[in-house]
Order: sequence, then structure tokens, then C-alpha cells
Amino acid sequence: METTMRISALGQATGVDIETIRYYEKIGLLPAPVRSDNGYRAYGHTHLERLAFIRHCRALDISLADVKRLLDFVAQPDADCADINRLIDAQWVRVRARLRSMRALERQLAALRARCNSRHPPGECGILHELVAAAHGEGCACHADTSMAPTLKFVTSNRLARKQGE
Repeated sequence: METTMRISALGQATGVDIETIRYYEKIGLLPAPVRSDNGYRAYGHTHLERLAFIRHCRALDISLADVKRLLDFVAQPDADCADINRLIDAQWVRVRARLRSMRALERQLAALRARCNSRHPPGECGILHELVAAAHGEGCACHADTSMAPTLKFVTSNRLARKQGE
């Protein structure tokens, strides 16, 4: 007879939150457990392995839809793995794109941080000055290569209108 555990023990064993486990059941990633006589969910070794598989995939930032596809492949061990390779290749491309985006964000934050290297009152802070300038559609240190001016043209014109009316 298989040893069973409650949802809290399953969560502790896998590091997955109880609400997440329930969600995975609801969307069909995790099969519904049997209920014990007292109505509690009774999870077995199969649930533990499957949840550990899901958690590992999620740690690799694989989407739930792709986790479902991978679980389908697990259930068909004789199938061709070319689709699995394509799925992982696509995930790799997404991760590399996010890395490029994060590097760009890092450069933008460094450029912004370089605008204020000492303690000042907020009115003299170069960082705040740059953020306010960008909000008005002006060029800023962190987006020197991609001006937000066209997007915020209405802000600039409203600011100009206020200045002219003063």
C-alpha cells in the first residue's frame, strides 16, 4: 500500500505553496488526489514526483502551458523528442532576450544613478530631475538612445501651454 501525505506535507516536501498545489490540480497539471475517510486529500509518491517535476520546470521559467506539454511527453516515453528540443530551444531564446533586456535595464539604471553621487535635498537630486524631465517628454540620461518624447508629446505641449499662460 502506498504511503500518503496531506497537502501540507506535500508542500513541505517540494517547496510548493499549498494554494499553488490546489491551482495545479484545478488546471489539470496535478491529478486530483483520492480523499481519505475524513475528506482530506491524500497524496502519494506519484503526486510528489509530478509536483517536483513541475517545480523544476517552473524554476527554469517554463510556462505552465509548456510544462503541460512536457508532462504529456513524460506520459509518452516512446515519442520523438524533437518537439521537446524545440520547446527548450524556444525557452532558451526567450531567456536570452530577457537577459538582453535586463542588461539594457542595468545600463539605464547605472546612467540614472550616475546623475546623483552625493546627498542633496530632493530638489537638487539629479535622479529626480531626470525622472521628471522624462515624464515631461524631454530626453533623459537613462533613455538617451530611445527618447520618450514622441510618446509623451501631449505632456510637453500642456507644460508649454502652462508656461505661456503664466
